[in-house]
Amino acid sequence: MRSLLFIGVLALPMLVGFGSPSTAAPRGRSYIPPTRHDVYCLQGRTWGYPGNCQFSTYDQCIATASGTYAYCGMNPIYAFQRQGAQLR
Repeated sequence: MRSLLFIGVLALPMLVGFGSPSTAAPRGRSYIPPTRHDVYCLQGRTWGYPGNCQFSTYDQCIATASGTYAYCGMNPIYAFQRQGAQLR
């Protein structure tokens, strides 16, 4: 009888642990893919073509180009991917 009680005392935390929400997978969180850092390119005389392609948003690129003789364009890799997808 004593060993049965001992087994019950040991098994109880395991049974309670399996039902706790802390061991379950988190819910309500969706996967957010990382942003691409090379979608827009800073272009101009000093940068050439395709230019400095390190910007993930157009606003970031325009802010960097502000006050210089540069402008922003889409990275040719992405531009041609879109064009190819639209033709299909």
